Amino acid sequence: MSSLLRGSMLLVLAASPMLVVAQDLAGDNMRSLDGQVQEIKSDVLSIASELNTLEERLLFPSHTQVSLFISIAESDDFRLDAVQIKIDGELATHHIYSFKELDALKKGGVQKIYTGNLPTGDHDLDVTMIGKLANGKDFNESGSFVLAKGVKPKAMGITLAGPGFGTDGIRVGDW
Repeated sequence: MSSLLRGSMLLVLAASPMLVVAQDLAGDNMRSLDGQVQEIKSDVLSIASELNTLEERLLFPSHTQVSLFISIAESDDFRLDAVQIKIDGELATHHIYSFKELDALKKGGVQKIYTGNLPTGDHDLDVTMIGKLANGKDFNESGSFVLAKGVKPKAMGITLAGPGFGTDGIRVGDW
C-alpha cells in the first residue's frame, strides 16, 4: 500500500509542473484572444462608420441635399418645448425637447434637425415653435420663409428666441 501511495504522490508531483505550464498557456491564449476580440471590435466600428457615410451619400446626393439646424438665441426668458418644420406644406420633421437637449442648446449647441432631398428651386419653409415663458405662460410662434435650393448642398440655420427677443422670434439663414 505504501508503494501505491508513493507512486500516486510521484504522479501528482510530476503532473504539477504540467498543470502550471498548461495554466500559463491558457492565460497566454486568453490574452491573445482578448486582443483579437478588441481588434475585431475596432474593425466593426470602422466598417459601420463607412457604411453610415455611404448610406448618407446614397440617400442624400449632394445636388439635392438640404440640412436644417436649430439653435437658441442667447436669451434665457423662455423654455423651448417643441419645434415643427414643414417644407412645401408637408411635415418634414418635429421634435420634442428633453431637459438635456435644451441645456445643450442654451449652452450654444446646435441640433441637426432635418436632412432630406429637395429639387433645385424655391420652397416654402414653415417653422413653428412651442414653449413656455419665464412667467409660466405658454407661447406659440410661427414663421414662413423661402428656402432657395441651388445645385450645391444646402445648409440652413434656424435660430429660435422667445417673444422678449424682439420682432424676430424665428430667424432663418444660410450656413
